[in-house]
Amino acid sequence: MMTSGPRARVALLVCVMCAVGAAATGGCNRGPAVLQQQVQARQLAADLQVQFTKAADAANRAVMADTDESSTAAAREAEEAAKAVQSDVAKLQPIIDSLGYADEKQHLSEFRSRFEEYRKLDAEILPLAVQNTNLKAQQLSFNAGREAVSALRTALAAASKAATAGQKCCVDALVQKAGAALLEIQVIQAQHIPESDDARMTRMEAEMTALERETRATLADLQKALPSSAAAPLAAASAALEKFVSVNAEIVRLSRQNTNVRSLALSLGRKRTVTAQCDEALRELQYALGRHEFRATR
Repeated sequence: MMTSGPRARVALLVCVMCAVGAAATGGCNRGPAVLQQQVQARQLAADLQVQFTKAADAANRAVMADTDESSTAAAREAEEAAKAVQSDVAKLQPIIDSLGYADEKQHLSEFRSRFEEYRKLDAEILPLAVQNTNLKAQQLSFNAGREAVSALRTALAAASKAATAGQKCCVDALVQKAGAALLEIQVIQAQHIPESDDARMTRMEAEMTALERETRATLADLQKALPSSAAAPLAAASAALEKFVSVNAEIVRLSRQNTNVRSLALSLGRKRTVTAQCDEALRELQYALGRHEFRATR
């Protein structure tokens, strides 16, 4: 009995220590599991930051791209990175819940809320960005529009050679007037394409319509002033004018959609704020996770 007493007290002490340890660590076998969860949480949080940065960068490139191909590729990258973000969040959430980290749970919840808004903005921005209507309107103005103006001026220059000496001054003035009117329309196009205000665009379109009418009237005056030998170049000038009018109508249609202007405005507006809020939440999350020491028991 004398020998059993001390042994019993030692056994009781061991049981008490095990109970205290279990209360502190969640069980004798919980230590290694906690360590593993801590490591996983940090890795996922780090990858979450990387994937979100990739998504934001790719979305910005989609907005700023100067071709359909590059904007579409960037939009696809943004979507893939955003899905990776969602995957990381889905994996990280149960780990943080299991660890019982209150601050980390709050930061992750804040990120999820902001990222949900981020995704809604991207759902509006990226489809706009890949349409590139303002860019296409600009390219039409610089290429097909200029070609039509050049063709008209070349045709009128050829037609003016048929003028008699007494008509020459009047004919030259009409030729210059027609060419100047189309050049003025091109100047208005350059203002219309980046414009975001509907009322101002409407006023610009009215100016272009008036200049088109003026050009048609000028060509009619030239037909009256020039002999029949100028019929062929005058017909070519009329065809060039019709081509220009058709191109201008397409420029206005594309410009009115304003997909590049709208996507850029959204990116520089609310999305910029939401992106910063997402970044801040992720930094706070990583900082909070980094404060915990790696501990494990055998």
